[in-house]
Amino acid sequence: MEKDKIRTIDLFSGCGGMSLGFRNAGFEIVAAFDNWKPAVEVYKDNFNHPIYDFDLGNEESKEFIKELNPNLIIGGPPCQDFSSAGKRDDTLGRADLTISYAEIVRAVRPQYFVMENVERIKKSRILKEAVKTLKSAGYGISMDVLDASYCGVPQARKRFFMVGCLGEIDDFLLPYFTKNLSKEQMTIFDYLGKSLGIEHYYRHPRSYKRRGVFSIYEPSPTVRGVNRPIPAGYPKHPGDTTDVSENIRPLTTIERSYIQSFPKEFIFKGSKTNLEQIIGNAVPVKLGEFVACALNEFIKDKKENKQRHNGQLRLAMEPEAKYENTISQKWV
Repeated sequence: MEKDKIRTIDLFSGCGGMSLGFRNAGFEIVAAFDNWKPAVEVYKDNFNHPIYDFDLGNEESKEFIKELNPNLIIGGPPCQDFSSAGKRDDTLGRADLTISYAEIVRAVRPQYFVMENVERIKKSRILKEAVKTLKSAGYGISMDVLDASYCGVPQARKRFFMVGCLGEIDDFLLPYFTKNLSKEQMTIFDYLGKSLGIEHYYRHPRSYKRRGVFSIYEPSPTVRGVNRPIPAGYPKHPGDTTDVSENIRPLTTIERSYIQSFPKEFIFKGSKTNLEQIIGNAVPVKLGEFVACALNEFIKDKKENKQRHNGQLRLAMEPEAKYENTISQKWV
């Protein structure tokens, strides 16, 4: 299967960070789905293929997606119920959309799937349920937490990825992740130079026990869905890279999109509040591209009858039973 033939659908796409990353890696995005109109409108401004605005939690979505005949389903179900900024309750409704994602994949049965979420999901009962659903459909599953700053993104953002392939051994993609990770974290300066016109900036902490002033010579902290000004009387934190002064400011909305590795030509229209949320929720483009390139490499090796195992290329002629299923030991 050539990579330019891999028909890809993006579920819970947001404004399209994962879509753009996979498209950059050569995958054919044929459709996207989301249920938040402001994000859908931004997606429409940047892609020519259709995006459908409807609830993926209903049964009709499975048949509709099946008719699109995807080889690959990607997506990041809403993560607020797992997020450290949220209520940390995976019994809530939004966590159930992870199950909806797994059930759609099981019903449609594409050759591959990629699911993204926050790191905290790995400790949830919802992940165990989703894995059970996907394993019952015949998928070999790889799961890992990737730090975006080692994947071409100037941001220390940790995200969970689960990748599946029909009929494959578990952990099949992990060697491809490992071999392609950068040896050093990417800083804002590495990515943007001094184009922001500043060397230090303010990012509002969740509490004043954490620092709020950062340097461009380090990776950005996670870009969140809020972007607040410096409060009057901000107490200096010992970790701040400089004192708060008139030269220190928060990053602008569009600068935050650059930290998410969106290109400068990407169009963001809408209210500032919505755009901050849209950008903060997005999968960093270069992180999506990193995962897509690893999958591309695996597909190429699989086609040539050789795959990586424990970091080494092996001919894919040995019985799969020889390799242990380690998912239950590592994650579930």
